[in-house]
Amino acid sequence: MSAALWVALITFALIFVLRMPISIGMLVAGAFYFIVKGTPLDSVCNFVMSTYYTNYVIIAVPLFIFTANVMNSGKVTEKVFAFANAISGGRRGALGHVNVIASLVFSGMTGSAIADASGLGKMEIDAMHKEGYDDPFSCAITAASATIGPIFPPSIPLVMYAMFAGSSVGALFLGGMIPAILVAIALMIYVSIMAHLRNYPKAAKIPLKLFLQQTLSAVPALLTPVILLTGIYTGIMTPTEAGAIAGIYAIIISILCYKALSWSGLWKIIKDTVRDTGSVSLMIGAASVISFIVAREQIANNLGSYIIGLNLGKTGFLIIVNIIILILGMFMDTSTIQLVFVPILIPVASALGINLIHFGLVVTLNMMIGLSTPPFGMLLFITAQISNTPLKDVMKEILIPIAFLLLVLALITFVPQLTLFLPQAVGMI
Repeated sequence: MSAALWVALITFALIFVLRMPISIGMLVAGAFYFIVKGTPLDSVCNFVMSTYYTNYVIIAVPLFIFTANVMNSGKVTEKVFAFANAISGGRRGALGHVNVIASLVFSGMTGSAIADASGLGKMEIDAMHKEGYDDPFSCAITAASATIGPIFPPSIPLVMYAMFAGSSVGALFLGGMIPAILVAIALMIYVSIMAHLRNYPKAAKIPLKLFLQQTLSAVPALLTPVILLTGIYTGIMTPTEAGAIAGIYAIIISILCYKALSWSGLWKIIKDTVRDTGSVSLMIGAASVISFIVAREQIANNLGSYIIGLNLGKTGFLIIVNIIILILGMFMDTSTIQLVFVPILIPVASALGINLIHFGLVVTLNMMIGLSTPPFGMLLFITAQISNTPLKDVMKEILIPIAFLLLVLALITFVPQLTLFLPQAVGMI
């Protein structure tokens, strides 16, 4: 490695240890690299602007952020929760199953694990607390089920991956359906086991009249993923246009159907979206600077040659990638992993003949597991905070759900058709 690269790596490591914002750390490390190399900054700026900020796909990110904020501001989350409760039946541990079902439904609207945990999460945890569930269990299943959000379409992380890999967003969305359903099934099995071991309450069956009322009330919200996916897969709209349509539709149902969105509320949503988009944009810009350095130093090419020389094959490579990302997920934010490390791995996966749709879903699920992995899993902090539950108790409780999530990860890693079957069936790959 060049002296400039060593300077950048040491600088980034120091900033990481000091717990400064990762995006700032990447920019500072990049600046030191360019200073040592004597590289004109205008060439770097041109690379960033031409490669990323003129990318049509990336416009979908703020649009889906906006949609998630609208959905969380009104009564949409309440309707989704009521609908999930209506279809859960009178089984033992029903509210745990409601938690998982609601996350699966809500993921078809927002594509964000954070939006799921912070929006539906408080409602779910409060309801479970009132019914006598242990708070750490309620937080753990809320955090684990929120990982479904970025796997089931639409998905903000999959849009980001598509930008780096040059893959079809629609194929990635379609490929995420089966893994998301498998995650939901695995977590519901976990809930069933714990409900019987701990004798959690058995919910009363909901009368047919109330079931119909709650279902009909939720129909406008439930149509969101239907409109999105139908539009994308019939070719009527691109994923980016679908994000815009979803935002407009979310406003319409929040105002007209649920009467839960005021002008002041809409203004707050816009401000929150601008703030969140600014944060994401800064991360993308900083990561693109690192990508510039990676390309200039030929790190991806050298890494690819080294790994191919080891004769690990596709399976061996995927196992190593999973282990590395799982370890990184314990200590780093998922956005850093996706924006810095995954782009380096994509060319290697491609050189090994791994389908990039399959690879994208493997690494995305892996990163989402990181959101619930101690000691720095963001979803653990969110659920502990909104429920006033000791973080250490949530960390203990999350270990078993993580084991179930890892089983699904292993399944989609070793059985690629679980991610490729639907895109192939409709001729997208």
